[in-house]
Amino acid sequence: MGTLLCFHAHPDDEAIATGGSMARAHAEGHRVVLVVATDGAHGEVPDDLGSDESLADRRRSETAVSAAALGIDRVEFLGFTDSGMNGWDANDHDGSFWQADTDEAAVRLAAILLDEQVDVLTIYDWHGGYGHPDHIKVHRVGVRAAELVAERMPTMRVLEATMNRDEMRRGIEMAKEMGADDFGPTDDHGEEFDPDAPMDDGNPMGTPESELTLGIDVSPFVERKRAAIAAHRSQVSDQSFFLQMPTELFAQAFGREWFIEHDREADGSGPRLGWMFD
Repeated sequence: MGTLLCFHAHPDDEAIATGGSMARAHAEGHRVVLVVATDGAHGEVPDDLGSDESLADRRRSETAVSAAALGIDRVEFLGFTDSGMNGWDANDHDGSFWQADTDEAAVRLAAILLDEQVDVLTIYDWHGGYGHPDHIKVHRVGVRAAELVAERMPTMRVLEATMNRDEMRRGIEMAKEMGADDFGPTDDHGEEFDPDAPMDDGNPMGTPESELTLGIDVSPFVERKRAAIAAHRSQVSDQSFFLQMPTELFAQAFGREWFIEHDREADGSGPRLGWMFD
């Protein structure tokens, strides 16, 4: 058995991006570790937040519930502050992850990698999937941490979690064919979401299928994934498209997770379906 460490930017990212893979790894007897870079303090503030409770406190508690749903064995927070969305003043605040020294942050992550003797590390693609500053920083810090432990952990695999842009496009069309327009995501202006449109950093969502190397079938674990998403109640309401989607459509949209493997070259033919511990 091996150890999987998933490195994410904010509380709730773990459920959406790699929740199925984490649940599958747990079910197969692997050790699963979650490292969250920031406190998520710039998320949505719920109406029921207590006077003696911060949003960061609430999101840490929600992460524990999500971790239980996915079978995560250890949760660690790196201790940085949420940097907010691209262009926010929070990007420049002292203590924000975006402003953190990459080597300093990588040393913190490397210490956990060494402590756990990790076999598989997941980070994000080069633009963090959609250009969020903290997601981009996860990529940079994760790559640097892998370099720091390379001599002592030469067999550790690094996988970049991303979205399959072509699959998203097909999924939106399938939802329309199923008459489920009301369950699709929308952009900040309430318009139909377009994965090919510029995101926060001016790039389209995710990665083209031709640049992916691995797709993982997590369909037996989509209900655990959905439960983990629902655990983040402050950020995901009952009316969110994640929870409103019909079961069949949710399984179609989130039953596979996509990665770029650092130890495999993309040949343009698209990802193989496999497993990160193969």
